Amino acid sequence: MDRTDRTAATVPDPRPHAKADPDPGPDPRTRHARYAIETRDLRKTYRAKGNPDGVRALDGLDLTVAPGTVFGLLGPNGAGKSTTVKILTTLASADSGTAFVGGVDVARDPAAVRRMIGVVAQGSGADPVATGRENLVLHGRLYGLRGRDLARRADELLERLGLADAARRPVKTYSGGMLRRLDLALGLVHRPEVLFLDEPTTGLDPEGRAELWAEIARLADGDGMTILLTTHYLDEADRLAARLAIVDHGKVVAEGTPDGLKSELRGDAVHVELRVAAGPDAEERIRGALLGLDGIGDVTVAGVRVSARADSGAAAVPAVLAALDRAGEPAAAVTVARPSLDDVYLRYAGRRFGDADALATTALGGVR
Repeated sequence: MDRTDRTAATVPDPRPHAKADPDPGPDPRTRHARYAIETRDLRKTYRAKGNPDGVRALDGLDLTVAPGTVFGLLGPNGAGKSTTVKILTTLASADSGTAFVGGVDVARDPAAVRRMIGVVAQGSGADPVATGRENLVLHGRLYGLRGRDLARRADELLERLGLADAARRPVKTYSGGMLRRLDLALGLVHRPEVLFLDEPTTGLDPEGRAELWAEIARLADGDGMTILLTTHYLDEADRLAARLAIVDHGKVVAEGTPDGLKSELRGDAVHVELRVAAGPDAEERIRGALLGLDGIGDVTVAGVRVSARADSGAAAVPAVLAALDRAGEPAAAVTVARPSLDDVYLRYAGRRFGDADALATTALGGVR
């Protein structure tokens, strides 16, 4: 997100809250409340210099998220995750399709959507000169909170997120992990129905990631909040999401629980590193050699890496290595592993997650 997006993501439209009047709630004509989040055939194309067709970020994305669920959107950079969040949080408009949050049509009643959501964007929206507590108080006032209720809420969140001792320090003195915990507090100050976390741990060290993971888990378990988490970290999606959708080229290619998606892949994953990268002709030879073996399937070849599914990975290794030798493509190393989300992505997208991430980051110039 650019700087404009980051600011908008953490500061709601102040006009509905100029006075602390009771929240009138959304127009009942816009209510569609079976799901906490629902999208239907969302499409979005960005203009791109030198590309008359533009960059298609969303290509018919369909999504449903049940209330009280931690739902993960997993995909490489450029898959369309952040564009989906921008549309759902009223920061961007879809070219076509519909989106509902808390039963409210995002396009028809964006002000109502803003009142019921919290957003933790990729970049921090906190004022670096103000203290942590000052940021929380300002943010709460924009949502209509006042007086003792606001003071108690700010203190509660600072304590809960381990920031009480740093509450009166300028935010510019915070570590990366502390800043992300403050961003989370800003997203929670008004007790939202739905919380959007857009790549929340990008750039954090392992300790900072673990701390934020623990707090997200507490929100889900203790508060029963609906959370939409976008991430390109496989381990993050596996650990935090009760359900997830794998997004590739702007559409959902697989959806389910992490364990359920992995269990669809029977047997083991066999990964081979070749001594020399395989060219186009060699790729066909390798596929033919391995698919001719009993109990081997889903063969993919990318450069020096060959992956396949095997009914029994350990038992298949000698035959796999022998077949590669006969094909004139000897192996340098081989590993056997139980199915992972990377293997799920490989099955549905036809390439490894890391390869797709690196390629999209280079090709799309940051469209996420």
